[in-house]
This record gives sequence, C-alpha cells and structure tokens, in this order.
Amino acid sequence: QVQAEESGGGSVQAGESLRLSCVVSGLTFGDYALGWVRQVPGREREGVSCMTRDGAITHYENFAKGRFAISRDNAKNTLYLQMNNLKPEDTARYYCVTGGCYNGAWYPPNFYWGQGTQVTVSS
Repeated sequence: QVQAEESGGGSVQAGESLRLSCVVSGLTFGDYALGWVRQVPGREREGVSCMTRDGAITHYENFAKGRFAISRDNAKNTLYLQMNNLKPEDTARYYCVTGGCYNGAWYPPNFYWGQGTQVTVSS
C-alpha cells in the first residue's frame, strides 16, 4: 500500500516562502514521475508541478512558474516543493501524487496518497 506523508505547510504572510516535503513509501520511488496538486474546499483540484523519475523533465502550471521549484531525492524517497513569494491565492491543501509528467503537461490521478499539508497565506 502506497503512503505519502506531506509536511512543511503553515501560515505565512504574502511574499514569504515555504518548503513542502513528501516522503513516499510502498513503491519504488525512483520508478515514478511525481508531482504536487492542491485543493481548496469547494473548488476543483489544481495541478501545481511535476517531475519525471530522473528529474529530466519538470512542468509547472502558469501560476507556479518563476515562484515554485520542484525537486526530489530518490535516495530519501522524498519529493520537495520550494514555494517563494507566496500569494493569498496559493492558500490550499497540498498533496504529492504520481501521474503523467510531460513537457507542457501534468496529469495527476484523481486520488491522494496522504493527508496533505495545509498552506495558508494572508495578505
């Protein structure tokens, strides 16, 4: 059974930074493209960013370009998301998942492995 433990969220002011981490167990981490999605209650889930298993390809949704940076450490089974210059509209619960990651597109599945980590940005 695959499990993910997301962490690093919190409450910050606009313009500040957070670094999210996600430790995944139950699969061979280095065999999978991974990424981040976010969810606001009552709104549709939104893709954020993804990275292929070897890190050769990364994709960012437009709102994340230039502010967020995805990375992974296959030796630690950990996926990261560095988020800089946070905005109130980034407020959401963030989840790491696997999915299809390509140049120009991120296709996350419609399920979550873990409980996510809450990011709240105030103005």
